[in-house]
Amino acid sequence: MDNWNDYLLSQGARVSPDDTLQPAHFAHALSIGELAAGFVAVIGDQGLISVTGADAASFLHNQLTNDVEHLGADEARLAGYCTPKGRLQATFLMWRDAESIYLQLPRELQPALQKRLSMFVLRAKAKLADAGAGVVMLGLGGAAAQAALQQHIGTLPDRPYSKVDNPLGTLIRVADALGAPRYLWLLPSGIAATILPALRDTLALGGSQAWELSAIHAGVPQITAKTQEQFVPQMINFELLGGVNFKKGCYPGQEIVARSQYLGKLKRRAALVTIDNAEALAGDEVFALSDPGQPCGMVVNAAPNGAGGVDALVEMKLAALEEGNIRLGSADGAPLVFKPMPYPLDAIEV
Repeated sequence: MDNWNDYLLSQGARVSPDDTLQPAHFAHALSIGELAAGFVAVIGDQGLISVTGADAASFLHNQLTNDVEHLGADEARLAGYCTPKGRLQATFLMWRDAESIYLQLPRELQPALQKRLSMFVLRAKAKLADAGAGVVMLGLGGAAAQAALQQHIGTLPDRPYSKVDNPLGTLIRVADALGAPRYLWLLPSGIAATILPALRDTLALGGSQAWELSAIHAGVPQITAKTQEQFVPQMINFELLGGVNFKKGCYPGQEIVARSQYLGKLKRRAALVTIDNAEALAGDEVFALSDPGQPCGMVVNAAPNGAGGVDALVEMKLAALEEGNIRLGSADGAPLVFKPMPYPLDAIEV
């Protein structure tokens, strides 16, 4: 990884106090305009678990909110892992190759989640391992991204949540944002060190925060350490994104997730907002002016927007969402400015 790390340092990647390179962060926060025009983000805060063995698919199928047994080699899916009470412990992007099924999740959650899932393998022929060594994750999006990628990969995934594998790595098209496709590219560090300089010729360079900002504008949430066990999947629109399969078999929390869907008990959703406060973080509470004594919701994800504040996905009561007069932290906090979501918040057919 030395050449890769050296290149990142030359481009302004920050080094943590313990001298460990943290390529997740660059000094410059990309703006919405830069994301829309075209960007490449070095994603340093995501981990990768591989699940290998004859029973890998059936094991995960019984643990996650989505169908794993019918996951095709040319696709990717979102999936969640819930507590028995239906609260999300993690959200994943998952895909497979001929040997393994892969789960991408925040690096901060990986050790505990990998250990917890391993506890339930029992006699199943499945083994979980850290698959992130030597793998670089790049996120690309915006109007110029397709042309930049085609200089290196001839055939791109043609729809969201499809993927292609080639000698340069795995390329997954994820949810579109800001009017353009987004791609997750996993490739060896040695190849990344030669390709990233070429991508920079036409794309703005960012880090993990830029990738998170693009995901926020795609309306795709991710559970982090500060929001574990806070949300039933529907509270953060996860079923609207195809992350929950209501026709599959049981998994931890399945009964509560299904009850929320079928009995009309869902009274919360996630919305896209801008907040003129650079300190806003995931896990922060928000308050409606009509009921300032108690929180009406919580920030799910937030990322710098290049304009001095953050853009965020915020989970809240539907009544508060309809009211629209919501503040960060308290009734005296910064107001939430609502933005159009990239998809309707109506329930889908199940």
